[in-house]
Order: sequence, then C-alpha cells, then structure tokens
Amino acid sequence: MRETFPAQRTIGQIDIADIKIDVRSRDDIPLILLGLQHIYCTDALREKVFEIIKNILPVQVVNGEAKPVSAEVGCPGMNQWTILVLGCLRLCLNADFDRLHELANQHRTLRLMLGITDWDEKTFSLQTLKDNLRLFTPEILARINQAVVEAGYALLGKKNSLVPVAGRCDSFVVETDVHFPTDISLLYDAMRVLLCICARFSEEFGLKGWRQFKSCLKKLKKALRIIQKLKHSTAKDEAKKQAKAEQIAQAHQTFIDLSAAYLKRAEETLGQLTTAHQVCELQLAKPKQFIAHAKRQIDQIERRVMKGETIPHDEKVFSLFEPHTEWISKGKAGVPVELGVRVAVVESREGFILHHQVMEKTTDDKIAVAIVKETQTLFPSFKACSFDKGFHSPANQTELKALLDQVTLPKKGKLSLKEKERETDDAFVAARKAHSAVESGINALEVHGLDVCPDHGIDGFKRYVALAVVSRNIQKIGQIKRDAERERLAQKRERLRQRQQKLAA
Repeated sequence: MRETFPAQRTIGQIDIADIKIDVRSRDDIPLILLGLQHIYCTDALREKVFEIIKNILPVQVVNGEAKPVSAEVGCPGMNQWTILVLGCLRLCLNADFDRLHELANQHRTLRLMLGITDWDEKTFSLQTLKDNLRLFTPEILARINQAVVEAGYALLGKKNSLVPVAGRCDSFVVETDVHFPTDISLLYDAMRVLLCICARFSEEFGLKGWRQFKSCLKKLKKALRIIQKLKHSTAKDEAKKQAKAEQIAQAHQTFIDLSAAYLKRAEETLGQLTTAHQVCELQLAKPKQFIAHAKRQIDQIERRVMKGETIPHDEKVFSLFEPHTEWISKGKAGVPVELGVRVAVVESREGFILHHQVMEKTTDDKIAVAIVKETQTLFPSFKACSFDKGFHSPANQTELKALLDQVTLPKKGKLSLKEKERETDDAFVAARKAHSAVESGINALEVHGLDVCPDHGIDGFKRYVALAVVSRNIQKIGQIKRDAERERLAQKRERLRQRQQKLAA
C-alpha cells in the first residue's frame, strides 16, 4: 500500500512546519526546502498538491494496455511526498542520482522534510530512487506547476485570476547527453551494441562464432581510430592531395568491409535464434534495430566518401541512443551547433514559469499561437506577452492580437510606416526592454538542471524538463519566503539595537 504521506507520526518525528531552515545559507538546498515547507504548511495548497501526487503510481501492462497499479494493494513503496521532494531536489541542484542518494541518506534537514526522525535508520537504495523518480508524468507535473504558480501569486498578495498576467516567451536548447555525431562513430556505436548482444545470445544458447567478440570490437575500434587521425591534405600539389584522398577512402573502405563482415555474421546468428531456438520477435527487436542502423550508416559513408555525395539533412541521425536529438544552429556567438531539443517557456513578469513546450522538430514561429492558447487555458488572466523576432509571421501577428490585449512581437526585415509606428509606441518599447529578462529565467533553468538532459528517450526528456520547471517555481517560492524571513530578522535586530541604545542613554 502506497501512501501520499504517513498519516501517523512516529515517536520523535518533527512536524514539517517546525523544521528550522537556515535562511542565512547561500546554498540552493534551503531554498527548495523552504518552498516545499510552504506547500506542506498551507492547508489548501497541501490538499491540492497531495490530491495530484496521489496519481504518481507504477504502471503495469495488462493485455497490451498500460494501467497504473492500485495504491491500495501490494508492498508499501516510497510515499509520493518523498518522490516530489527528491525529484525537485535533484533538479534544483542539477545533481546525479549518486549525489541525491547521499543526500537522501545523510542530510539531516532533508530527512526531516521526508518525515524521517534523527534516529530512524531507514535508507534508500540507489535503484529505488531511480525507479520512483521515473514515475512522474508531464501531465502530473503540469498540474503541480499550476498549483505552485497560483500559490506564488498568493504569497505575493496577488490573485492571478483577477490580476492581468503579463509574460514573455522565448525558446532555448536543452542538450541531450550524446557525443558529437559522425557517420563513422555512429556505425561503431551500432556495431558495438550489436556484437555485445550477439555475444550474450551466444553464451545463453551455446552458439558458435562470438567467443572472441572483444577482439572483434578492438579491430573495429582500431579501424575507427585510423580514420579519425587522417586529415585531408592542404598541399598545393594535386598529386599529394589525390594520394591523401585515396588513403582516406581506403581507410573508410577497410572499416566498412570489417563492419559488413561482422554484420553478416550477426544476421546469421539471429537466423539461428529464430529457427533453431524459437526466440521470440520481441527479444530480437533490439538487434534488428541496430542492424538497420549499421546498414544505414554504411550506405551513407559509401555515398559521402566514395561517391562524393552530400547527405540530405533529413536522412541524418544524430544519436542511436537518443533518436530525438536534433542538430540546432541558433547563430549564437561561440556556439556553432547544439545537439538537443528546443524548449519554449512562458515566464511571468514575477519570475514564475507559467508554461513550457518541448518543440520536437519545429521552430519558434510554428508554436507561438499554440503556447499562448495553452497558457491561457491554465491561467485565463494571461493577457499580455512579449516575443523575439524568431516567433514572427504575418499569421502569428493577426492571431495573437485576437488572443492578447498586448502583443509585443517585432517584425523581421524592413518595417512599413504603420509597423514603425507600432514598434515605437511607448508600451511596445517598454515591453520590449523588459523582454530580455526572460534570458535570466532561462539561465536559471539551465543552471538548475536544464543544461543537459541525462534521462533517456523522449518521454524521459519531457519528464525531466517538466520537473525542472516545477522545481524552479518551488525554488522561487522558497526565495520569497527566505527574503521575507531575512527582512523580519533584520527588523528584529534593528529594534533590539534601538532598545539597547535607549538603555545605554
């Protein structure tokens, strides 16, 4: 049976409202703990968040359909409050699971926030943390984020349903955890995985041909390194240039021939597994996938090196393990290319991330209207938004004017007299100047986890981004609470100083 939070307090357990958090600390941990403490101590907010996180449950596949496991049966798993706390802490600190594992088992204040007493010897295993933090879904996190933002506005003395919300929208690239892709390195990746799978099948079913698979890998790696060390000649002598080009082509051909030989052997092994051992298609899906990857890379190498063709961009794959990775060039100084996926965020003027969207194979101008509509669904009082020129299109200008009271969207290229008048208006200029503050919010997201996504697959990517947004907004609440407490303590010290002066006089 899985609980949201233990209903019965144990002996010695400190109530979360009574946990003392050092507001003088400049570390990130007190900020996120203050934000989480505010969620727990605000009754209406706690009930709303607890109702949402009840849905953080494991999933089982029944008759080909994924269904959440009932929280009322089975062994007691990690409670949902603990999952939320540790998930937010992971992103707040931009920490890996090893550091999170150490903090969850050794950090006193954090353990008190999890409802664990000082003398309780309960510990979390590393795999337990990994398994439970994967239970988040982007939908659940979006609902939590909405509740957190509303709580942030209430903390500032505003009700976002009554106050017109103004925001700014921009996009940035969240990189995936991949190496720089070349056609030869991708071919080596495919062959490396394929040979390891075949060796494992060979050992399990007693097949021949893969006893020396490690030696095969070394031969492939040596052939790859030879190519990587070769450089095209810059000599003026055409004969020398031609000789170097032939040497490079021959090295590529050697690598291709070696890969093709192992590829043929791998296909024979899969044939034996199917006919002689009746291995199901599900088990053979992964090796067949990497065979297809290897064949594609061999074809592209032959076309590029031997035939001198230019491979079209849409045929290229930039990672075999993170296939959603895109090659993005945004024209930034010193950053010619980024490998990842674009993410658009809508930030309010108060610094809260209202909404975000993972932009798979799309550009800014394609999502401008959609992201505004989605934000207004969550926050109906969202009535003003600023963008940069990348979001401009004539259709966007028209549609956004129908949705928002104030649209700050500069046009690309030469301006007409009417457009010049619009873009020199005082309100437009003021909003345009304030728009650059979104870069600060983006930088904060990157510092707190969204520089590189370590989670695998597009589902893991979306979950990681959504959790980063929730964590950042909770941290923002913690910052408001910390600043208010610091101000209170400063006023208390000032009153004490004045009282001492009077006594001295």
